[in-house]
Amino acid sequence: MYSGEEGFKAYKKNAVQYMRPYEKDESMEGISVAIGDKPEVGGMIAINQKDATDKWYVAKKFFEDNYEELESVATD
Repeated sequence: MYSGEEGFKAYKKNAVQYMRPYEKDESMEGISVAIGDKPEVGGMIAINQKDATDKWYVAKKFFEDNYEELESVATD
């Protein structure tokens, strides 16, 4: 359980996140990278399904700890 700064509450995502693998030495132009993150093989590039220009890097460790690939996705 998180015990850091006050005022934060726990939330669970209820959406599917589309991502692709980061490729070594690829240009990160147009892709947001958090301060302190260094793109590496094993990291992922996420995309906003509603805005294809909104992309961000997901660090390898965070991805491994928090995501698993879906075999199929239900469509509306």
